[in-house]
Amino acid sequence: MDDLPNIDADSLTPINPALYAAPGDDGHPPRVLILYGSLRPVSYSRLAAEEAARLLTWFGAEVKIFDPAGLPLPDGAPADQPKVQELRDLAIWSEAMVWSSPERHGAMTGIMKAQIDWIPLAAGAVRPTQGKTLAVMQVCGGSQSFNAVNQMRILGRWMRMITIPNQSSVAKAWSEFGEDGRMLPSAYYNRIVDVMEELVKFTLMTRARSAALTDRYSERVESAAELSKRVNQRSI
Repeated sequence: MDDLPNIDADSLTPINPALYAAPGDDGHPPRVLILYGSLRPVSYSRLAAEEAARLLTWFGAEVKIFDPAGLPLPDGAPADQPKVQELRDLAIWSEAMVWSSPERHGAMTGIMKAQIDWIPLAAGAVRPTQGKTLAVMQVCGGSQSFNAVNQMRILGRWMRMITIPNQSSVAKAWSEFGEDGRMLPSAYYNRIVDVMEELVKFTLMTRARSAALTDRYSERVESAAELSKRVNQRSI
């Protein structure tokens, strides 16, 4: 608990994977990718993401945070550009994601959206996001708002992800972090704990079932049609 000074140790309960995992799950730590949406030297979306990472690690997850510095604008570079490839490799590696964005002009930031736009809906025969779990968070410069998290929920659905019910929105974020960059004790911090706990549970429940959960009639019909076209062709 040394790295979680705001936690009441008597109230934080370890997650037992056996209560959630599908039969046959190999029990490896849930793999979580965290994206944040600001390049500022003092980035509250990054600081919130780092708090989330500490909590996820305590809950037993393996966590990687993507640094968006140097990521080109969508379509502004080839797909093999190093930062683009790093992001896409992490998306394939992950079983769950956390998206943490500031709200700017009533919306998520362009930096946040650019990262999501670089993740393709399909990469060869692999769908990098389909069936994976997602938690959304936002930080606000003023009063509490939910514009960014609502937008990210729409994107998560479009990316065929399983977005968990809980979410975090931190109002007046500049007042919620100390000079050391750590989040201060508050109901906002407690909500981030709730969201990360829920994300791990949902990930354990769905990761070995994602193929069944995302199996679609329309895709089966399309696959059957393609197969029929190939095997019934007049010549090879």
